[in-house]
Amino acid sequence: MANLQVGDISLQPFTLDSKELLEKHLEKMEIDISDYTFAANYIWLANSSGFYTIINKCFCLFAMSGGELTMLLPPIGKTKNVINAMVECFSIMNANNSSPYYARIDYVQGAMVEEFAQTVDDAQSMFVMMDNYIVEKKLVDYVYEVDALINLRGNSYHTKRTEINKFTKSYPNHRIEVLEVEKHKDEILHLFNKWVADRVKYMPKEEADAFLEGIHQEKYAVKHMLKHYERLGLIGLVIYIDEELKGFTVGECISIDTASVIIEKTDFEVLGCAQFIFREFSKMLKEHFNITYINVGDDMGFENLRKVKMSYRPYKLVPKYTIYQK
Repeated sequence: MANLQVGDISLQPFTLDSKELLEKHLEKMEIDISDYTFAANYIWLANSSGFYTIINKCFCLFAMSGGELTMLLPPIGKTKNVINAMVECFSIMNANNSSPYYARIDYVQGAMVEEFAQTVDDAQSMFVMMDNYIVEKKLVDYVYEVDALINLRGNSYHTKRTEINKFTKSYPNHRIEVLEVEKHKDEILHLFNKWVADRVKYMPKEEADAFLEGIHQEKYAVKHMLKHYERLGLIGLVIYIDEELKGFTVGECISIDTASVIIEKTDFEVLGCAQFIFREFSKMLKEHFNITYINVGDDMGFENLRKVKMSYRPYKLVPKYTIYQK
């Protein structure tokens, strides 16, 4: 992929070779959002191309889709350098795009918003209005204490314990394995296709159409993740029942005390499988990374996913914002 020239600025392709440079800049920040990793961005670039440049000592990651530039992340670097870099990034997007309407910066941390807007967002307000920009509160990341997910103590986790107990009693011949791409790739993709078919089967037609439009990107992400699994530094688990793969999950470390779950899929027809693999993967993440917290990302705006993630009693909810131009 060639460089993208925007005025005097040359944007370089965002490839696997960009990993070390992005992670070097990420070390300068305090991170608790799951989107701030190389893998999280690289595997989800489906119908767009990624480009980056260094502005004001910050790593600035752009996505090109339909000829229009947006930012996948805010500038990555020391806080004192980020705000001026944001302003410059909007100038780059405006120079390329057909309208200022398309320029935006996604997944902005709350601390950056406060610096950028020079005000604290009212918790009851959706927007922070400024002279030239709009800051919109989007989704939240769900963050849990890893020990709570492993031990599942107390009345609030009674249902989770019951589901896991039913699973282990119903499927005494289950087994878990560390994910190995060469060994498990085909079975993972087969399960993913079954998961999609099962979801569509129980959806109203109008919801299924919208669901299928978005699932292409997720399938691409899974294939991309498996293709570059080791280079991306990911770890994962799979679960078998009667020699048939019934679930898989993949994650990574995002900070000194926090790991994230990038994706998890289980067979809908195997009750308790999702709860079981989530607990076992929590154990693996703690043992592997010695972390205190697990971030499972946002709910993508789906009410059923929000209910599931809230049912695990998050330790905190971390808001994410998008900055637009007026």
